[in-house]
Amino acid sequence: MTSYALWAGTSVSALRAADHLVLGLVAELGLPEAAFGCTHFLRGDRPRMALSFTLPSEPLLRTAEERLRAQGYEVAPGVPDAVGRAVVYPGVGSLTGTVTVGELLAGSAIDRVTVLGSPGQTLGDQTLVTHSHVRPQWHGDELVLAAMPAVGGTLVPFEVPDPTPCCADH
Repeated sequence: MTSYALWAGTSVSALRAADHLVLGLVAELGLPEAAFGCTHFLRGDRPRMALSFTLPSEPLLRTAEERLRAQGYEVAPGVPDAVGRAVVYPGVGSLTGTVTVGELLAGSAIDRVTVLGSPGQTLGDQTLVTHSHVRPQWHGDELVLAAMPAVGGTLVPFEVPDPTPCCADH
C-alpha cells in the first residue's frame, strides 16, 4: 500500500504536550484509523518537537496539509527523520489494560517487541500491562515497541505515561 506523509514543526518541546497536540490534530482533522501520527525530536539551537502524519491516500494528505496550513503550521512533505515515535497508529485503540504480546502484534501496526536487557525474542503469550500508553518507535521499516520486565513476569512499555521528573524528591 502506498502511503503519503507530511510533517510540521512546532514550538512544543515536551513529549506529553506533543502527544496531546498529535491526538488533538488527528481528531480535528478527522484522520482515518489507517493514519499514523508521530512525534520527532528536532535538535538545534532551539530543540523542539515536530509532528508527522502518514495517510493512506493523496486526497487525505492534501486535505490535512490545507487544514494544517490554515492553522498556521509550516508543512513539508515526508517525515523529518526515520525514527519517529508513534502516538497514533492502526490498532492503538485496542491497546488498553493487559494484552499478550501476540495480541498486540496481531491487532496493531507494531511489528516487533524488544525487552530491555533480554537478548531473546518475546513470547506471544507474555503479558504486557499497557497503562493505555504504548509508544513504539520506527526502526527502519519496522514499528518497534521497547518494553521492560515488570512484577509477576509481565512486561510494561519502556515509556511510562507520567514519568517522575528528575530530582523530584529534593
